[in-house]
Amino acid sequence: MPFTPQRIDRVTVLVGERAGKYPHGNSLLVGGGEETVVVDPSMTLARDPAARPDADWVLNSHCHEDHVAGNHLYPDVPWRLHEADLPGIRSVDGIMAIYGFDAATDAAFRPVVVEQFHFTPRADAIAFRDGEVFELGGGVRIRVIHTPGHTRGHSCFHVEPDDVLYLGDIDLSSFGPYYGDAWSSLEDFERTLARVRAIEARWYATFHHIGLLEGRAAFVEHLDRFAAVITRRETALLAFLAEPRSQGEIAAHRFVYRPGDAVAFADAVERRSMSQHLARLALQGRVDEIEPGRWRARA
Repeated sequence: MPFTPQRIDRVTVLVGERAGKYPHGNSLLVGGGEETVVVDPSMTLARDPAARPDADWVLNSHCHEDHVAGNHLYPDVPWRLHEADLPGIRSVDGIMAIYGFDAATDAAFRPVVVEQFHFTPRADAIAFRDGEVFELGGGVRIRVIHTPGHTRGHSCFHVEPDDVLYLGDIDLSSFGPYYGDAWSSLEDFERTLARVRAIEARWYATFHHIGLLEGRAAFVEHLDRFAAVITRRETALLAFLAEPRSQGEIAAHRFVYRPGDAVAFADAVERRSMSQHLARLALQGRVDEIEPGRWRARA
């Protein structure tokens, strides 16, 4: 068995390889009296198809390569995603549009999505919306909470009666929030962080890193540390802009990834992420575009 099951009651966290560190993840299995649902089938599940748990349908928190890497193991059951991310699962072009990479990065990452992450298009995937409730029988239900920012359709799921809030890629890691795609939004992510902070649950589960946390106090502590990365990035950017800098120089400096991290799409993510910070800082009157594409912090 490639994953490590961590069972609460009706909910089992399928802890992935390397504790769910990317490209792996921690899937969820929710068993009701009538139906069983697998949430975000991970690459770990795909490592050993014979060990994959049975499920009546697949529920995805959003359409990113690592969260749909095991969907192909369930070709004969329905797949469900939020309506805003549904175009991503319908074709390779659809999921690549979510990233919004330049032509060279797209050409390099596209075969990775297909060959390493087993991306399988599904034209008949079913859309869900915020607030929708899935009844699995025996009092087991999953409520959708739309939490955009990471992608347009990113969603969390509150599972009852186990009182588990599945956070998807609000992963509470030291890396911090990821809003580096074309379909990402810094401001939406910040609103999402405020929304989930107000949700009380007994258990909190993430797709990466943390896995499973018990208790609101532990959750809030981790969430506040996670959210603080946004401020830290913005503060570092302002300091860097004490001298005029181009967007290329900003991307090369690395505010999201560490310098030297071997990430093929790092430059694209840095540009997209920091351009959102620049736009906000400009509106606040804290930076000026002194010439096209060059920025400096106000004294």
